[in-house]
Amino acid sequence: GMGGIGKTTAAKAIYNQIHREFKFKSFLADVSVNTSKHGLNYLQNKLIANILKKKFEISCVDEGISLIKQQFRHRRVLVVMDNIDEAEQLHALAGSCDWFGPGSRIIITTRDERLLLNVDKVYPLQKMNEDEALELFSWHAFQKSCPNEEYLEVSEKFVSYSGGFPLALKKL
Repeated sequence: GMGGIGKTTAAKAIYNQIHREFKFKSFLADVSVNTSKHGLNYLQNKLIANILKKKFEISCVDEGISLIKQQFRHRRVLVVMDNIDEAEQLHALAGSCDWFGPGSRIIITTRDERLLLNVDKVYPLQKMNEDEALELFSWHAFQKSCPNEEYLEVSEKFVSYSGGFPLALKKL
């Protein structure tokens, strides 16, 4: 889905809801930015350290791929990879379903649906309807589910202006 529609928020909510069901888990936030800043080795190290609770020093991406396959093949894991924007990131962190044990869940957020050609299910996010958008805006602006009568009209204008995008509603 497009930026600001709530992909990261949805991924966090799903992770928070199901992470207790998994002994081995990792949430890799903003993969795109972390790849630019630190490289794919850093993310592979982070993924392995989160799941195995010990550090490895991976010197190249191919070494990281081998280690991920070897260590996770028989483990049921939960991995969230937020904001993937290149195929190389996906390949370096979760190249194939057989890298992970049965019952594993790999959740990927991206703006580019073409990166998801080889995944089991794709869930495109939609803009919120007006009622949902007004409720989200109200929670952020007034700490309750709907605005007081005197703020209803201006709140509806904010909701209309935001186009139903959660990030815009939070910022407004």
